Amino acid sequence: MLEIKDLSAHYGNRLVLEQVSLEVKPGEIVVVIGPNGAGKSTLIRAASGALPGCSGSVRVAGEELSQLSTMQRARYLAVVPQARSLPATFTTYQSVLLGRTPYLGWLGQTQPKDHQITRRALERTETSELSERLVGELSGGEQQRVLLARALAQDTPVLLLDEPTTHLDLQHQSSLLNLVRSLASEKKLAVLMVLHDLNLASLYADRVALLVAGRIKAIGSPQEVLTEANLSTVYHLPVHVVPHPDYGSPLVLPDGRMGADA
Repeated sequence: MLEIKDLSAHYGNRLVLEQVSLEVKPGEIVVVIGPNGAGKSTLIRAASGALPGCSGSVRVAGEELSQLSTMQRARYLAVVPQARSLPATFTTYQSVLLGRTPYLGWLGQTQPKDHQITRRALERTETSELSERLVGELSGGEQQRVLLARALAQDTPVLLLDEPTTHLDLQHQSSLLNLVRSLASEKKLAVLMVLHDLNLASLYADRVALLVAGRIKAIGSPQEVLTEANLSTVYHLPVHVVPHPDYGSPLVLPDGRMGADA
């Protein structure tokens, strides 16, 4: 569904992504991890077509993204960005309804179907009770859920998420990621997601891509990528990786004792 091949990107003279290649299949969640400055957010922006001056290719459902108009791209890819990007004077309902923009006619008239999909997106993200509140009055966590609702209203086959658990407490982190997992399974969405939390990546990813200095150093199942050797080298911190007592997935435990002794 989503195929990224030899994708490179520059900021000025600095190479931020270097020949990144990966694919995400329908129904699959691929989580990108890596240290700060690795290029994770840049990868999401480049994969969405929002970052100019990239080389390589991004294909969605066989279509070359660079050959599509902005409106056409918006029917293939929905993005949940890391930074808040919602109009403060809009209500939550109006903000989520913006996700239907790619499907509106020249006059921008919404149809009953657009409102039905919007209400469903609000329900699934547990934001229905916020419908009439101004976005500028919402907490960071509430805004993060509204961003996801807007992406769901866009109704695309590919979902790109850049740190979607930012500002969320533990309950809403779990709720949001369980919802993403359900959507990937039910609607066969191809999901590419950036997470800082290695244990969340371990629990929710079908595959993990380890990005370091703009290049993919490892990609595979959580068991294959989240190893003591990989993580200790990349994060410059001794870690222990043990099986999760309930799920069997890798559980990453930083060894803080070395830093304390130093």
